[in-house]
Amino acid sequence: MKKLTMFLTAMTAVMALFILAGCGGGGAHGPTTAGTKTPITFTFFNAAFDQGNADWSDPVAKEITARTGVSLSINGPAGGDYLHAIGIMIASGELPDIIFAKDDISMLIDAELVIPLDDFIEKRGYNLKKMYGPLLGRLRNTTNDPQIYSVGTYAVKDAVWQTDGTMQIQHAVLKAQGYPRMRTLEDYESAIKTYLRANPVINGQRTIGFSLLADARQWYYDLSNPSCFILGYPDDGQWLVDQNTLEAYYKFLHPEAKEYYRWLNRMNTEGVLDPESFTQTEDVWRAKIAQGRVLGISYPLWGWQESRQALIGAGMPERTYAYLPITLNESYQAASAMDPGFSGGWGIAITTSCKDPERAFEFLDWWCSEEAQILVNWGLEGDNYTVVNGQRVVNESDRLAQLSDPGYGRRTGVGIYQYPFPMWGRGGKASNGQWIYRDSSEFIRQNYLDIERETLEAYEAEMWTDLFPSAESLGVMRHGQVWRYSLPPDLNVKIQETDDYMRTALSNIVLGRTADFDASWSRIINDLNRMGIQDVNNALTQLVKDKVKLWEQTALGAF
Repeated sequence: MKKLTMFLTAMTAVMALFILAGCGGGGAHGPTTAGTKTPITFTFFNAAFDQGNADWSDPVAKEITARTGVSLSINGPAGGDYLHAIGIMIASGELPDIIFAKDDISMLIDAELVIPLDDFIEKRGYNLKKMYGPLLGRLRNTTNDPQIYSVGTYAVKDAVWQTDGTMQIQHAVLKAQGYPRMRTLEDYESAIKTYLRANPVINGQRTIGFSLLADARQWYYDLSNPSCFILGYPDDGQWLVDQNTLEAYYKFLHPEAKEYYRWLNRMNTEGVLDPESFTQTEDVWRAKIAQGRVLGISYPLWGWQESRQALIGAGMPERTYAYLPITLNESYQAASAMDPGFSGGWGIAITTSCKDPERAFEFLDWWCSEEAQILVNWGLEGDNYTVVNGQRVVNESDRLAQLSDPGYGRRTGVGIYQYPFPMWGRGGKASNGQWIYRDSSEFIRQNYLDIERETLEAYEAEMWTDLFPSAESLGVMRHGQVWRYSLPPDLNVKIQETDDYMRTALSNIVLGRTADFDASWSRIINDLNRMGIQDVNNALTQLVKDKVKLWEQTALGAF
């Protein structure tokens, strides 16, 4: 209800602004500086602010400005509540020049506060059209409004060379037990319990068997997602989608989804689960990992990358994690390596308040160029890499710093401007035939720790992806990924209400009495049905089908 109330309040305020101003929040723009390098600073609201650089002062940012004349003044939502911040923007009509609104771009589109980009793309989108190619049509909004409002955020052409797996476990745990078979949740549990009994203390602190991060939006990644990963489903947010029929349904309705929470409940009862899993902040959780005393986690690597770097820097590489294809039982296969395809949806938009829309679009188009992609992914020639026989080679000092220095990205700027900007992806190649991304399969193998190589050798693999079903065998997700969709505001409201309920319900059932588990789960399903989850399923199914139909109709881009 909080999201609904805020949205209705914002829309009421916007209507008042329309009446008073007679427009959708835009104003007259001065002469454009497109085609020049005249210095200009664009304000940029980044809903994923922690991914960015607040003061645009690192070497890569400075080089971007030197090449384009453009600087960014970046800010983001206080406390991570981007929805509240966007609501205030809509209500006040005060917007930045460009904005990344995650899945709530639809609110700005409905309020007519972002600019359609079709004309810009047709007339001056050379680099953008080259990057997206036949997938350009996937940037379009809906079948009823097939315009393009945003670009960027996720890889156009990806390649799966590494995976976080469904569950992670310390190398030290595996080594101490002679690298036991690790295929099912039972195998995983056994390894953790065995090591925990033998090592109740690590580095003078209590050993933690398994720790969750369920703070704020993190519950989606660490409490929600694993329940479908262990059933062999790829990451589709809160949904499971039948690849043949395109029928979508809320993941917790899967008859075996409850088994993951039954497992967590038992781990909690037996003292294996971190008792602070539902109260700790992200900083506290990361600090525990960096101390080397958390044996198992299920969070994506990007969420604890700095903790990994800290462990390596502190001389504890054995306390970093192996990435495993754990599933509920052997009837399921992990889908971690499945190619999600390109989903469009999220991206950076130009607002109606932008001081120079043409120049802003020119900047976004430049970001799609090979020059820009190499700069943001590799850094500066000489400082971060050298060219040997026509190929970029990362400087050894830079390579080692990237592995062990948690501040590497912020200090150098390398890699921190991938998301949410346009990106070719790991599958993209430059004109010299080399991968656009640093982290190619060769670079990944080169940067494996000795302990990683030891673990992989024990399991007769060269890369972590070798332990999983191949991307080729799994195919490409026909509909992209639902969590990347920009959903209609009314559907978003219903989903948010359901998610808010599930976050609390799952926390309670994990911490509750084991004897009450089945009765509690039945109440959850009954409550979901009373809340109208089937109507949400039907609406989302139709949206998925419409999205695929739109993509098929615009497969050639229409530019």
